[in-house]
Amino acid sequence: MIDLSNATFIIPIRIESSDRLRNVITTTAFLLENFDTNIIIKEVDSESVFKREALPILKDILDVDVNVNHIFERSDASLFHRQKVLNEMIMEANTEIVINYDCDVLLPIESYRWSYQSILNKMYDIVYPYGQGMYQKQVFATDEIVSQFLQSGDFECLDKNSKVHSSDYGWVQFFNRQVYIDGGMENENFKAYAPEDKERFYRFTIFEYNIGRVNDFVYHLEHSRGQNSWFNNPHMKSNMEEWEKIQSMNKIELVNYYSNQEYLKNYKK
Repeated sequence: MIDLSNATFIIPIRIESSDRLRNVITTTAFLLENFDTNIIIKEVDSESVFKREALPILKDILDVDVNVNHIFERSDASLFHRQKVLNEMIMEANTEIVINYDCDVLLPIESYRWSYQSILNKMYDIVYPYGQGMYQKQVFATDEIVSQFLQSGDFECLDKNSKVHSSDYGWVQFFNRQVYIDGGMENENFKAYAPEDKERFYRFTIFEYNIGRVNDFVYHLEHSRGQNSWFNNPHMKSNMEEWEKIQSMNKIELVNYYSNQEYLKNYKK
């Protein structure tokens, strides 16, 4: 087991499809099998699909207790407000490092280790554990493929069923937790699918935090997409307006803007 004990993976989920269920099981099992770490999974939905369907399978795969802090919030809203859920988990975490983690993502083992150590050793405030450019492997997985991967730990199982695609700012980021908080956390004015990944990188760059990268692949387990994960999001217009507004600001304006965000007052009492 690799020591990531001073880090917390924060994973927001809504399991809307069978492939998303498989991805949640795969990534959670991979993290628990390889790392001594902390995991918070927050699920917001009308019922807990994770508890009903994912948890029993994880217990079979791992043959031990599933050591995650699973938080369920009941909601019948069609909108999955990922940014708000992430902020709640940032405040729930009590480790020096928090890892904003997409439930469909896997990384080579060394990318986790290097990113963690780089923040712990004060080399960087934030690490993007994959390269910018053609560094995404889109994995077209099946139950058989992910079973082979979890049994062997060999990424070649995924390589053989993937194609290379572009990668920029999403997927997963390692943060010094206090930097994440001081920099304004996640912007809750973005709702559901949005350019929040671009905005996050832009903001923390403008704020002059030290951002590092790992020049290796990120593996994205492909899945079907609804309004919470594609451009048919009904909030897309207001999300783009927020992004355009933020890009027009210099550092002083951006600091002032985030200093006066109503949603942040909920976390800084």
